[in-house]
Amino acid sequence: MMYAQPHERFSAVVALEPEATRAFAHAVGDTNPVHHDAELAANSRFGRLLASGPQTTAHLLALTASHFSKRGAMLGLEFWVRFRRPVYADETITLEWLVVSVKHNPRLGGDVIDLRGRIRNETGETAVGAKGRILVREKF
Repeated sequence: MMYAQPHERFSAVVALEPEATRAFAHAVGDTNPVHHDAELAANSRFGRLLASGPQTTAHLLALTASHFSKRGAMLGLEFWVRFRRPVYADETITLEWLVVSVKHNPRLGGDVIDLRGRIRNETGETAVGAKGRILVREKF
């Protein structure tokens, strides 16, 4: 059974909120003041609060789990991210993934799916680029 097709795309839109981004950064131990201190952030080169990298990448990686777990047992194998532009704590972002290849792996008992992803900011620029490899199989 094939769980995905090359060139398949899936996406989601996420509206970030400053209080939630502060709470996320606090929960994961990210004490960088550009995530917590609005006055400091306003006077920084960014001009306003930023969402933390762990939060933005969590949204992006979680989209793969949400999408593929509807088709079978999904496990993340590896992910790589590159931060290109800031993501603001009050911004609406678009998460996007593209299936690059699908290869059946008999040893793992499922399909290994290579992905390319990104987070686009409100102006459509790529803020975060990503690559991923996941396994989807019938059951765990």
